Amino acid sequence: MSDIFPKWTNKLPGRIIVGGLLVGCALTAGVDYYFTPKYTRVGYQPVQPISFPHSVHADQLGIDCRYCHNGVEKSWYSNVPQAETCMNCHKQVLATDPRLELVRESAASGKPIPWVQIHKLPDYVYFNHSVHVNRGISCFHCHGQINKMDEVRHDKSFSMSFCLECHRDPAAKIRPPEEVFNLNWQPPENFAKDKGVKFVHDWKVNASQNCSACHR
Repeated sequence: MSDIFPKWTNKLPGRIIVGGLLVGCALTAGVDYYFTPKYTRVGYQPVQPISFPHSVHADQLGIDCRYCHNGVEKSWYSNVPQAETCMNCHKQVLATDPRLELVRESAASGKPIPWVQIHKLPDYVYFNHSVHVNRGISCFHCHGQINKMDEVRHDKSFSMSFCLECHRDPAAKIRPPEEVFNLNWQPPENFAKDKGVKFVHDWKVNASQNCSACHR
């Protein structure tokens, strides 16, 4: 009596098992890589070469964000300050503290401090800091309560839905120009309806939802 199924089907169970194992390994590797904080960025908090507590500088001392990130109002990126900026204060404050030795070396040699970048968008996404802060969008909305952080961490997802939430309703996020860099500011009740809508209109805020606005 002839076989009901072709001979190659005898190997089918083994192939299914091997294929399932390969797919499982690929999925596990993908999840392990793409779902870690370093990739999704939320919660990413690398060890920096120097401990810089924003909670001390920005919150306790009240130093304006723009003193260190002085390009944020005129450039697409928010610059990390050079060591010379740090030394404007630290020539007198903690001038011999060993924790700041790398800062002193950088200021003397001109060699940049090897900071680890925390906030990073994919290469296919365009974002202009100056456009946002000059139209009432605070650092707080993207970076969180950074003035309360002892060590900076990635606080928001930076996903497309995160950006579109603001672009669809900018009045809910916009604030008075004088409060953009005040990370402790809280909007009064009904601010978005009473003032936010007016700011959007008066400043001609065009929060585009077209793909080309961010993907160039």
